[in-house]
Amino acid sequence: MSNLHVQALHVHPVKSVAGTAPDEVAVEPWGLSGDRRWALVDTGGTVITQRQQPRLALAAARPVGGGGIALSAPGMPELLVEVPGPGVLEPVVLFGKKVETVVAASAAADWFSAYLGVPARLVHLDDPAVRRPVDPDYALPGETVSLADAYPLLITTLASLDALNALIAQGDHPQEGPLPMNRFRPNVVVAGAEAWAEDGWRRIAIGDAVFRGVRECGRCIVTTTDQRTAERGKEPLKTLAAHRRIGKSLAFGRQLVPVRMGTVRVGDEVRVLE
Repeated sequence: MSNLHVQALHVHPVKSVAGTAPDEVAVEPWGLSGDRRWALVDTGGTVITQRQQPRLALAAARPVGGGGIALSAPGMPELLVEVPGPGVLEPVVLFGKKVETVVAASAAADWFSAYLGVPARLVHLDDPAVRRPVDPDYALPGETVSLADAYPLLITTLASLDALNALIAQGDHPQEGPLPMNRFRPNVVVAGAEAWAEDGWRRIAIGDAVFRGVRECGRCIVTTTDQRTAERGKEPLKTLAAHRRIGKSLAFGRQLVPVRMGTVRVGDEVRVLE
């Protein structure tokens, strides 16, 4: 194992809901296999995330056979949800843009509505190869993304988290730290790097996959949500605003787009190509 290596992998089947930490996972053009292929929408068809519903942090989804998921949450029975069959495409709104999806079985809507206390439906991205392009300001022709915020993958490093936590400890809200990595909901966590080294990664290889480093990841209020309690604080946004402002972004982590598919595994060497 090289000094620079994968410490953890994370797949979040449902956007803004807790996911799983597999030992290995296939890389697809639009992200890790099974990552953010499902999302919740409100009665107006707008995607619901922890921004509006922090209690989504306490719900979890794990993959089951055939692309389906098993849902769990405090006080709720486990629910198995199958991938919906071909049906009428329903446009939903994600960050102001329409994405065509397929609505899941009504039992999933009933389950999430009961848990959140507001009407919610579960939708599935049936064909990420054509449904949603990557931000054209940064994409190459034909690049697409799942229901992730903007890009197929997010990579973070343990050293940057340690550096951020050191800054939080010196700031106005030291009692809120140290923060765990799950505040940032990354796909790939790297050990062995220097703090903030990922800012300069333009092209990296992990296992037999290669990724293009696109840009820094601008962080939002979701990072202030304790993923164990759904309670919100001030950090890390206060500290990022003071120390990690890149353009308009409060930056932590780096966005990646796959350029060569393959499989990535915990322990894989991370090779910085550019």
